[in-house]
Amino acid sequence: MSKSRFLRAFVAAAIAVVWLIGAGIGGPYFSRVSEVAQNDAAQFLPADAESTHVDERYLDFVGSDTLPAIIIFTADEQLTEAQLADLGTLAEDLSDEEGVLSTSPLLPSEDGLAAQLFLGLDPDLEQGVAVTGLRDALQSETPDGVEQHITGPAGFTADIAQAFAGIDGLLLIVALSVVLVILLVVYRSVILPFAVLSTSLFALCVALLVNWWLAKAGVVALTGQTQGILFILVIGAATDYSLLYTARYAEELKRHRSRATATWRAIKGVVEPILASGGTVIAGLMCLLLSDLGSNRSLGPVASIGIVFAMLAALTMLPALLYMMGRTSYWPRRPRYLPDRTDDDQLNEGIYAKAAGLVSRKPRVVWIVCVILLAAGAAFWPTLKADGVPPSDFVLGASDARTGQEKLGEHFPGGSGTPVRVLTDESELMPVTETLLGTDGVASVSVVAADSPGGTAPVTLDGIQAFGPPGTPAPAPTVDDGEVMLLATLTEAPDSDLSIQTVRDLRTELAGTAELGGRTAVDIDTRDTSAHDRATIIPIVLVVILVILIFLLRSVLAPVLLILTTALSFGTAMGTSAIVFNHVLDFPGADPSVPLYGFVFLVALGIDYNIFLMTRVREESLKHGTRKGILRGLSVTGGVITSAGLVLAATFAALAVIPVLFLAQLAFIVAFGVLLDTFLVRTLLVPALSYDIGPAIWWPSKLRKRG
Repeated sequence: MSKSRFLRAFVAAAIAVVWLIGAGIGGPYFSRVSEVAQNDAAQFLPADAESTHVDERYLDFVGSDTLPAIIIFTADEQLTEAQLADLGTLAEDLSDEEGVLSTSPLLPSEDGLAAQLFLGLDPDLEQGVAVTGLRDALQSETPDGVEQHITGPAGFTADIAQAFAGIDGLLLIVALSVVLVILLVVYRSVILPFAVLSTSLFALCVALLVNWWLAKAGVVALTGQTQGILFILVIGAATDYSLLYTARYAEELKRHRSRATATWRAIKGVVEPILASGGTVIAGLMCLLLSDLGSNRSLGPVASIGIVFAMLAALTMLPALLYMMGRTSYWPRRPRYLPDRTDDDQLNEGIYAKAAGLVSRKPRVVWIVCVILLAAGAAFWPTLKADGVPPSDFVLGASDARTGQEKLGEHFPGGSGTPVRVLTDESELMPVTETLLGTDGVASVSVVAADSPGGTAPVTLDGIQAFGPPGTPAPAPTVDDGEVMLLATLTEAPDSDLSIQTVRDLRTELAGTAELGGRTAVDIDTRDTSAHDRATIIPIVLVVILVILIFLLRSVLAPVLLILTTALSFGTAMGTSAIVFNHVLDFPGADPSVPLYGFVFLVALGIDYNIFLMTRVREESLKHGTRKGILRGLSVTGGVITSAGLVLAATFAALAVIPVLFLAQLAFIVAFGVLLDTFLVRTLLVPALSYDIGPAIWWPSKLRKRG
């Protein structure tokens, strides 16, 4: 073995070992994500949000905050004295359970068919741990004939945590299995699919390692949905970039006998489109840093780090592995060295050669028909209900907290245990109370009072009510910096549309007099902030990607057309999703951030395939002229881009295995949109439109002067 050959083999082996070490260190962190994960929506609101200010001030009145849990006991017949006594004893015993900081007395309902118990849980305890322990205890200790459920913020938090529990197991298994099947079909090879899958998995391990420590240091925030998107995005993107490299490497192995030369030529041929593609996705994701919601901002750097390692793995680890294996990596379909084979031989092979023929014969008819079809689908976009959904609908399928909330509303005011927090001046206590009690949707009002039992005292139009026998003086409200904290219990569930409208109306009526916080107010502020982010970030993403494409293609007209076609495709994906969500799956609606996430992923990822196509078209146009370059680029890249689209659509579709409404909707939107881009936009619309325009597509570069 020559010295240079030995050096190349050593470098390739060293690269593979470095990635192996990184993956070995990062792999165990899959089971440790819960240590740094956050899923409380209130933590992600901007500091100047009204609910953020009120909830921070609430701590000044009560000393420490707890995560409220509500246990609702129900029976088909009136609860007996014996059953109530057993439930009272059970309530006392629950105070010894892990994470329980406070308990209230048992409160029977007026109809005698239910009783409720309020618990204050440690908010710093790992999400779901305390509730899981309580549910186990209740299952064995609740009297016969009595049904129990845990609801309230703690119950819903536990259900969401349970829904995300499979994100580092089931999601990965499904995503990797689907990708492996697709790769086996695409390559019809035994070795190559596992090399590509290893590249994706190693990239994910290292990306997770870096993000875990950044989250530990408080630099980024990891949520359940961010974690799931990171997994899918890295696997999908790394596999796409790997497909592009393996296709180019196979081409070069047919042109060159030396695998070293083939490796270098393949890297040189794909580095620009991969960097441009990854850079476009990163640019789109980093625009999320402009979001006012912390959950949106966190996704930007977390996912961008994943894309960086996906690109690095595809440009370093995979070439190193394939260099060491050479043509054997494609076994049993090893690419043979064919010195007499011309590039034109490839143009007449396969379905994409036929697509190129159709484009060359009737370009205008093709692109007009495509536009009409896409526009018809996009027309349904306005019917997408993306103004927010109650947190109780976040989890798909069975939810103990949701069932408990329904039972609670049947026997008690729906907002019991989750009151609206109202901050006002001490002098405004009674006028604000009068406004609250005079509002439909408010069941009762109390004030934080440290001297009263339970720390609060009821307030009526006659003033603060005393505890104890007649003549007992009313407790004094707790005053902090000249302000008092009122608690308004709503008649409906705190996440219902009626409660949301009630709090919106109160904010309007009490503007300048009082500020409102609590769970319902947090939900409102989250929805409003999401809608604002959507209107702000989408135009910025379009401009940023347009600038990148202008520099990449050295043209203005081509990038503008690519952006327009991708945006039209996104509109069609959203319109189709509206039909499916509203009339097929019967979803209750969508979070305002769903269109934003869908846009960022579809535009950033959808433009990838146009980048793969048009960079090759430009390369061919420099040699053969624009129109012939378009046909050659379509024929050569068709198979690999279709494979990449199938892989990305399949990986995003895997998100649907996590029973969370947001992820299920995002899975459909992105998967459908990617397939639309792959089979219609990139295969027919963009080539036909470019062919019809001709060399002018490269305006204002000099390439426009070539035929």
